[in-house]
Amino acid sequence: MTSTTSTPRRAAAAAFIGTTIEFYDFYIYAFAAALVLGPLFFPSENPMLSTMAAFGSFAVGFIARPFAGMVFGHLGDRLGRKKMLLVTILLMGIATTCIGLLPTYSQAGVWAPIGLIFLRLLQGISVGGEWGGAVLMASEHAPKGRKVFFASFAQWGSPAGLLLALIAFRCISEMEQESLMSWGWRIPFLMSGVLMIVGLVIRFGVPESPEFTKVKDSDQTSKNPVSEVIRTGWRQILFAALAVTIGSGGFFFTNTFMITYVTQYQGIAKTTILDCLFVVTILQFLSQPCSALLAERLGEGRFLKWVASLCILVPYPMFLLVQTGNLFYMTAGIALAVILLAALYAVIAGYMAEAFPTRVRYSGISIAYQLGSGLTGGLTPLLGTFLAGYFAGQWWPLAVFFSVLAFMSLTGVIGLSRLRSQNAKSYVLAPSQGVIS
Repeated sequence: MTSTTSTPRRAAAAAFIGTTIEFYDFYIYAFAAALVLGPLFFPSENPMLSTMAAFGSFAVGFIARPFAGMVFGHLGDRLGRKKMLLVTILLMGIATTCIGLLPTYSQAGVWAPIGLIFLRLLQGISVGGEWGGAVLMASEHAPKGRKVFFASFAQWGSPAGLLLALIAFRCISEMEQESLMSWGWRIPFLMSGVLMIVGLVIRFGVPESPEFTKVKDSDQTSKNPVSEVIRTGWRQILFAALAVTIGSGGFFFTNTFMITYVTQYQGIAKTTILDCLFVVTILQFLSQPCSALLAERLGEGRFLKWVASLCILVPYPMFLLVQTGNLFYMTAGIALAVILLAALYAVIAGYMAEAFPTRVRYSGISIAYQLGSGLTGGLTPLLGTFLAGYFAGQWWPLAVFFSVLAFMSLTGVIGLSRLRSQNAKSYVLAPSQGVIS
């Protein structure tokens, strides 16, 4: 199959819309965990314990992601990228809609949190399989020399999904507290069913990746891509997992934990922080494609090193501005951090993808990304809540925590860059052995 002139754009658009829907579903759970799920499903006399339990259920979704990355990576490298993307969006839509139908603890007792955690696991499985396929459908359809930029369209779905989630929760936050807690919180979850249908229709219209089709037609698909990529590319997986740390953990720090931090520890209204995050997310949405274009001109490796280095420094001015309680300064502080996070996030997907050969690429990037995001993205709000409670009134431990995440990403980018330089393009496809490192 050969790509027509319009196919790369269609593939990029489908990746963007599909990941927008997936991340909308994922983010509305994050917001619900910060705002309502604690008292509804994990009631306690101590609000901090309820919030930590809700964030614990949020982390469960991340625990499932590395395993899902392996399963869907294997199937995607064996059967194709498109089939897996249809399965993941269907699974996510069903799981999220069912969360909106769940009885609460007061209605069903212990079965309520059990059901919530089970559906959260399904969400994690879906995202664990979704990300790699969306990135590859965009990058493997891309013109030569533009793979990183086209792959960034899959990453662009994250701020778009976050915007939709923020709009949904901003609307219901205006409701009376009693109505919000009884039925209003369900609305964003139930909307997922409609979005799922839209995503399925769009993805049906995009052909399979031409690079995968070429490998399949030449009978060079790996019999066990997960085993092969772990055996031959474990260093690439390790450094790529480190490289995505701040891109995942940092966003959940600014967009999820920060809601709890400013509402519970600074007494700022929910609507104020949601308005702040809405403006910040618009800036992220606008800046991400610009960052991808800039990286294309400067060199992706050099660009990623500079951005990761700046991320180590950015939490200190961010917290100083957030501490003022002024909406303008809060927005400026969080925006400064998020624009840097978005720059790394936009570029890292395509940069990672080029580190693995086609026959094991879905498995390689899925394992790496889901391992990194699973450990940091899910635990960041939980650890942030613990630090905020333990060091009550002090922001510097939180800033140090953010800097550590950024340093891990810088280490990963440097390691991945060196491997790419040493190995020409990390791996070369060999007809007899599949890959040579």
